[in-house]
Amino acid sequence: MKKNPVIPFALIAVLGILAMIILSVVGLNEQEKIAGGDEEGETTEADPEALIQSCIGCHGGDLEGGSGPSLNDVHERLSVEEIESMIINGSENGNMPGGLVSNEEAAVLAEWLSEGQE
Repeated sequence: MKKNPVIPFALIAVLGILAMIILSVVGLNEQEKIAGGDEEGETTEADPEALIQSCIGCHGGDLEGGSGPSLNDVHERLSVEEIESMIINGSENGNMPGGLVSNEEAAVLAEWLSEGQE
């Protein structure tokens, strides 16, 4: 008696089709959640201490200055709006790049820096 060599391939095909159907249903449910706004989006980090990590590369670990100027006294030189604009757009001479953080995070950083935090 000979065994039918097609049966193992048929079983693999059936299992593959079932897996595709299950994954498709799961994907459609996730798509509906995202479209309905049920999925939690990325929230803005409100902690300036965490946001300042994107600044220490140029302004130094304590914001005392490095390749960029000191930020410890930036509140004496610039207004909150000017600080926020600088964070979002960068400097006119190109030394400060813009867009390192989102606009919401830039507002949090500008407020924190304007309070004279060291």
